[in-house]
Amino acid sequence: MQSGPGEEETEAAELRARLRHVRWIGGGSGGGKSTTARRLARRHGWRLYATDDVMADHARRTTPEQAPLLHEFMAMDMDERWVDRSPDVMLETFHWFHGEGFGLIVEDLLRLPPEPDVVVEGFRLLPRLVQPLLAAPEQAVWLLPTPGFRQAAFRSRTVPGEGFVGRTGDPATAARNLAARDELFTRRLQEETARLRLHTVQVDTTMTEDDLAERVSAVFRVRPSS
Repeated sequence: MQSGPGEEETEAAELRARLRHVRWIGGGSGGGKSTTARRLARRHGWRLYATDDVMADHARRTTPEQAPLLHEFMAMDMDERWVDRSPDVMLETFHWFHGEGFGLIVEDLLRLPPEPDVVVEGFRLLPRLVQPLLAAPEQAVWLLPTPGFRQAAFRSRTVPGEGFVGRTGDPATAARNLAARDELFTRRLQEETARLRLHTVQVDTTMTEDDLAERVSAVFRVRPSS
């Protein structure tokens, strides 16, 4: 027997209430999500939940029926994933960009105790999926890096030829495809957050880590103490 509209809204309201202690930091790759979440977690004594850290666990907890794009991706070799396909195809077929496994993030968060507060971060936090879980818009923000900022961030933390693109047959093409795909994803996030009227922070090369932490703190309405 299916729930009626009234029951569904009651369930949604209960879910929002259970997640009132959660703050969400989504955004494009290389936009400072992890650094900002770690800083705020240390500063305020929050629990940190990094969605990147649980990707392998979530992949194991899904079936091909539940996450078809994920399991197709897992069956590909490295060149099929990153070299042989166009950035547009990579965008449209990347499982996490379509919300596969997002329900497992919610399951994990619901298992955590209500104290301390939780800050969850990662590109898997798609605006259309997070928005129904918010008791207030100030619980969430998306960091939208400019191409220049993202390139600078990646250069600072990687060595050319290393990382997973280094395991392809053509690391240069793989890196270009990945950068183009991530730029397309960031544009999509920008459009979706604007449509849903959600908070964003544009991250460029003039912004320091302190600046970004203060901007996010302002969205969350918490004091940016040193």
